[in-house]
Amino acid sequence: MGGFVLAAVTRIRALDALRGFAVAGIMLVNTWQHTPHKPRTGLDTTIEILFQSHFYPIFSLLFGISFVLFLQRAGRLRLLPRLFWLFCFGIAQHAFYQGEVLTDYAFYGLVLLLPASFLSGGAPILLLSAGVITWGVLTGGGIMLIPGLFLLGMALMQLRPPAWLLPPVLAVSALASALLSGAWMTSGDWANGPRDPRVWIVYTLATLAGAAAFSTGFLLLLRTRWGDPLSAVLEPLGRMALTNYLTGTAVVVLTAPLVAADPTRWSVVAVAALTVTAQALFGRWWLARHRYGPMEWIWRCLTWFRRVPNRLESGRDHHRPVPDPGLP
Repeated sequence: MGGFVLAAVTRIRALDALRGFAVAGIMLVNTWQHTPHKPRTGLDTTIEILFQSHFYPIFSLLFGISFVLFLQRAGRLRLLPRLFWLFCFGIAQHAFYQGEVLTDYAFYGLVLLLPASFLSGGAPILLLSAGVITWGVLTGGGIMLIPGLFLLGMALMQLRPPAWLLPPVLAVSALASALLSGAWMTSGDWANGPRDPRVWIVYTLATLAGAAAFSTGFLLLLRTRWGDPLSAVLEPLGRMALTNYLTGTAVVVLTAPLVAADPTRWSVVAVAALTVTAQALFGRWWLARHRYGPMEWIWRCLTWFRRVPNRLESGRDHHRPVPDPGLP
């Protein structure tokens, strides 16, 4: 019971850090996607194999987890305005960035996660997620994977799998990612974009396995002596994920001409690294004084239809993140 109460009133540091890790990866991939890839460089190949399509699955999974946490705190009725305003943010972002996913998140949250919350226990949702993910893989991957990953995150948050599963899942997913990536790279159908649907399926499975390996490997890394300093850097990125996602896409759009003019593609890494560093430093400064990031605070005020206090009351403010013993 104590773990449930704690999850309901505090933030969970491991999830914030993992979300921050995903935000950083998404920034790198989004910057790279908005550059020409000819002539092809070794950096293009590295990003495509190791990072492309690996971070949105993590972000989607975490959205499903956060859905459960918000549901525990606020109930289903309050979820409706929360998803509505998320959709509005997506519409506004779409005006300058065509690749936004916020509208998809809001839509699938409403038509799938909300009805699924009436199912009892995590096992039925886990089975449903397996079916929906399979459907997403067979229908082309990409945004079609979002609903299944939402459900998977929801199921994992309810089932709370034990920590001893992390190493075997890491081993299996890393091996699967390597084998599947090798398969689509040697298919002979990738240089100009895959035309064979079977290659798309192999590629999608490879990226899902890679996302699982990244997630479990990162959670295991947090348990080592490097975990605390790493978490301290990434938690602000995760706690201000909406702010960082919106500002990051603005940077991608504004720097696109500069990055496109660089045939080496190393400007992609430079832009992403500088942006993430600036976001991390600003987030650390901001969250030392406020409970929520700027866009997160606006979203919360709109959700509750009132002005929500945002200044920290003291160094012992209840909204500061603490470990949750109910998570692995």
